[in-house]
Formats: sequence, structure tokens, C-alpha cells
Amino acid sequence: MAHRVAFLASGTTGVRLNLHRYPRLSVAVPAAMEALAQADAVCFDVDSTVVTEEGIDVLAAHLGVGQQVADLTASAMSGTTKFEDALAARLSLMQPSKKSILKCIEELPLEFSPGLEDLVDTLRNRGTDVFLVSGGFRIMIEPLAIHLGIPIDRVYANTINFGKTGEYVGFDSNEPTSADGGKPRALRMIKEKGGYDKMVMVGDGATDAQARPPADAFLGYGGVIVRESVRSQSDWFVYDFKDMIYVVKNFGKGKNP
Repeated sequence: MAHRVAFLASGTTGVRLNLHRYPRLSVAVPAAMEALAQADAVCFDVDSTVVTEEGIDVLAAHLGVGQQVADLTASAMSGTTKFEDALAARLSLMQPSKKSILKCIEELPLEFSPGLEDLVDTLRNRGTDVFLVSGGFRIMIEPLAIHLGIPIDRVYANTINFGKTGEYVGFDSNEPTSADGGKPRALRMIKEKGGYDKMVMVGDGATDAQARPPADAFLGYGGVIVRESVRSQSDWFVYDFKDMIYVVKNFGKGKNP
């Protein structure tokens, strides 16, 4: 299997993988492709990966504090601010009620990244479990999981706490993704619970890169935004989910080209 994926990366088998996107193909890329091809669990970040926007920024704009929150989000995603500090600051600015969040979801539905739905279907059809691991909000992410056919117990995200009348009162700090280092913590939980042998993390942010290990490979995603600090930490930096679909379909478990 390893040599087949190495050939795939080098282009020596005639496989068309948009190699012009990877002008400096590193030795890590074939290993990352191998991990994806053999993965029994793939974990996706949500904002700017599964969907084309940062959900928290969409909510903030809906609540009239868009720019302030977007600045904090950018700082958290680049790794210059601890995630828990940015999360607390953003929620403090927004003070989102349950009613306002549900209204935002209805009026400004998040759009899936091109090819994401096909990729999830492809993974599921070949027997790979798919998880959503996000620093975003469970109330906004669970509807996405339902649409994708991902069980709710495979969603790891932050829970906003509401008062008796639905007002914002805080967030659950016990969620593994509520603090810096939360994604590797979540992936360790997933790996231990599911007994997975090969796990891959896919995402666009610094907190996603932190998840390797326990992930066997980190696939950075640049289809929405390219963060240089993330690209430099990626085993394979992907701009188009079609490339991942090709690897899964043609070099996955039991495949012999």
C-alpha cells in the first residue's frame, strides 16, 4: 500500500491529483495519503473546513459585533492567543441568547465547502467513522452533523449554557474543545473509546495542527483560507476535497490498482 500511495504522490502511475498545487511535495505527503487511505476514523474541524465560514463570526455579525469578534477569531486560529481566552472574550462580547442563535441559523444557514458532502459519503461508504471536532458551538454544529448523517455522539464541540429564559450565562468548560490543547484531548478520547488504529485530522487552524498526535496525520485545508502557519505544520496541505476523495476511492482499504 505504501508504495502505491508514493507513486500517487509522484505522479508515476498517471494518476491525476492536481500536483501543480503541491510544487514542493515533501516526504510527509505520501505518508499522509497513506494514513488517509487506511484511516478507520477521520476527524474534521468545522469552521472554514466543513463549512465555508467561521460560524462564530456569522453569529457575531448577526448580533452586531462582527469585526471585534472576527479579530479575536483570527488571533485564535493563527495561534497567537490561547483558545480559551479568545472563546471567553468572544462570548462575552456577543452575549448570545438561545433565541438569537436559532434565528441566526435560520436566517444565515452555513454552506458546506465544495466536495465535503461527497467526501463524507465516500469515507462512510468504505467503513470509516467520521467525527466533527470543533471549537465552535454545539447548537450550531449538530444540525450540520444531522444533515451529513453523522451521529450526534460523534460531535465534539462547545456547549453554551443558557438561563431559564434562554439568556447567555456562560459555556461548559468541561468540554474538551473549550481550551487550548482541546482537540488533541478530544482525539485521544475518540481513539480510546473507538479503539481506532489509524486516525486523521483535517482542518484549517492552529488548534487542528495540535491534534497530531494522537492523529497519525494532519491534513491542512486551504479551500477557504490559507494560513501559512498551518500550511507549514501540515503533512499534506489540501486545497480541494476532490484530491482526498480520489485517494480514498482508489487507494483505500482493500484497493489494488
